Amino acid sequence: MNIKQDIIQRANHVFYVVIALAFGVMVRLVYVQYLQTFKGKFWRERVQETLIRRDTIPAMRGNIYANDGSLLATSLPTYVVGLDPTMAKPEYFTKKIDSLALLLSRIYRDRSANDYKDDIINARIHKRRYVLLNRRRVTFKERQEMLKWPFFRSSPKVAARGGVLRPYYERYHPYGQMAERTIGNLNAKTNRGLIGLEASFQPALAGKNAVGLVEVLSGGIRKPVEDGPDMTPEPGMDLYTTLDVNYQDMAESALRSALEKYNASKGCVIVMEVATGEIRAMANLTKQGNTYVENFNHALADRTDPGSTFKLATMMALMEEKAISLDQLVATGGGSATYNGLGIHDASRVGHGTITARQVFEKSSNVGTHLLMRSYFYKRPDLYCQYLRQFHLTKPTGIHMKGEAVPVVRNPDMKGWSKVSLTSMSYGYEMQITPLQMLAFYNAVANNGRWVRPVIVKQIKLANEIIEDNKPYVVPEPIASPATIRKAQQLLRGVVVQGTAKHINNPYYAIAGKTGTAQKIVNGRYQVGKYYTSFIGYFPADNPKYSMITVVDSPQGDNIDLLYAGAVAAPVFKTVADRIVAYDYRIHSPIRARTSQPRSTTGMMAGYADDLHTISSALNITNEPATEGWVESTSGGRWKSRPTRPDQVPDVRGLTLRDALFLLENRGFRVSVEGRGKVKEQSVSPGMETAKTAGKAITLRLG
Repeated sequence: MNIKQDIIQRANHVFYVVIALAFGVMVRLVYVQYLQTFKGKFWRERVQETLIRRDTIPAMRGNIYANDGSLLATSLPTYVVGLDPTMAKPEYFTKKIDSLALLLSRIYRDRSANDYKDDIINARIHKRRYVLLNRRRVTFKERQEMLKWPFFRSSPKVAARGGVLRPYYERYHPYGQMAERTIGNLNAKTNRGLIGLEASFQPALAGKNAVGLVEVLSGGIRKPVEDGPDMTPEPGMDLYTTLDVNYQDMAESALRSALEKYNASKGCVIVMEVATGEIRAMANLTKQGNTYVENFNHALADRTDPGSTFKLATMMALMEEKAISLDQLVATGGGSATYNGLGIHDASRVGHGTITARQVFEKSSNVGTHLLMRSYFYKRPDLYCQYLRQFHLTKPTGIHMKGEAVPVVRNPDMKGWSKVSLTSMSYGYEMQITPLQMLAFYNAVANNGRWVRPVIVKQIKLANEIIEDNKPYVVPEPIASPATIRKAQQLLRGVVVQGTAKHINNPYYAIAGKTGTAQKIVNGRYQVGKYYTSFIGYFPADNPKYSMITVVDSPQGDNIDLLYAGAVAAPVFKTVADRIVAYDYRIHSPIRARTSQPRSTTGMMAGYADDLHTISSALNITNEPATEGWVESTSGGRWKSRPTRPDQVPDVRGLTLRDALFLLENRGFRVSVEGRGKVKEQSVSPGMETAKTAGKAITLRLG
């Protein structure tokens, strides 16, 4: 009996223990659920307040420069201003909070000092570890001033007492939309280059980000940890391009005028130095609504039938084979012919009759070109295609820039080759070639047969160290014999003197080149009245300095005869060439001076004395500045000092944009620019105290 009672008592004991444990588990589950439901947010925020994470510290992106050192793209630092109100000791906080609040109200001018003070004190009471003092980012100039403020001031012995200035970098183009598609832009989220030079040289420009420690506070706010590892990002390298801002402006303005005049869909202009292949201008404009914008690089990536500009390759191949004489007669008849069902037509409705091979090229006769081609290459199409490879027309140029399209030039081994392919190719159809690739071919003719790879980035530098130096790359073997090159140059000059481009001939300097008018394909068929017009050439023809291509795509008008390249694209070439010849004194032959005495001039308005001294010496001008620093000219043609006190708004009227930007941005101004040329007006009056204008925008009007 005692044994039975003992067993029952033990069973009851176990039962009560199990019940108690189950009850305890249930209570715990209810408690946890309560915490998650009602207290979870509170504790999650407390945990987050003590979370240390690794964060990316962005590197300073490299600059992009023009060939004269002008800035084309740069990164301007701005700073988010924050404060850890719990860091300072009570006595320091009480003593300095009024000064900080007053300084904040003065720089932001959006709230009173008491408002700032109340917010900071309230955050300290609630032990908040970070306060965003204002959403507006401050400039580098303002940051330098803030580093002298209470809570932000630091020294080797004393750390800042809670002030945080977190940098952000914004890409800025001092020349606005000029060469925008060539320079490129960045992805706003990743800060990586999307297009243009920004994308092509992303690794060099980007630098190397660093990783530092940040304390993640409530709300996801990140506060740098002062005693974290000293990780400094490596700045990006700088690109020194071959672009000239003056030539770029000339090209863009001439192209825009032509596109607007003919209500064309798009166009491009490339200016290249003959001997080096250095690109001085690359303008691309596309119609968007009622205006024209740079949103696609037609020069680099827009493949199309080049049209009659390709006839130069056909004539050179024939001359290399000694298959023709430029004086031989060609019976073009009434300007129409048929070959294997393909209709061949000249632009002239009445035809040219019997003309020489030279005139076939000058008058751009499709019928005559077909007849010359048929007389030799129809039995050897592979030989003709071999010459196209020799002329570097079947491969990309290899320019160091992403996005160059691969040319498509037919050959007998390709699918789609037909009995009429050679005829179509002879005058620039059944192929897809970019403007840059055609220009490189013509440039080789101007360069006495030497093909030069186009260059747009001359150097890559890190500080003053040259990391990469792109020397001109010249193919050792000429594209053709000296005799063929000499005859090709004569043909191109003849086009301008008495051919389809005679309207751009002038007595001041010689132009050589070729017009090209190709019908556009619409719905799979060539459409009459829809043209791709171009002119490719070089100048001065007797001593080529620059080569250039101008393209106006789909010009519109009632008179079809006025929509050909000679009337549309060639004048754009001449407009740009005229301006370059007027600008580049090196093109002109030196004039023997009538006197050995230096000349005096009042042509310059203002500038930096050292720069003006260099210019005056080069041009043998007498009125060199006798003073130093910034100077301006007087009505008598002399120079006087132009004071530029650091505490006043400088007078930048008469200065170049480069000099004006240097003076204004160093004083904390955010500069916007209207127009081209030198500074004519400034929106903030000279002489005002910079303290009253800190952070203000200033507009410069050029003219």
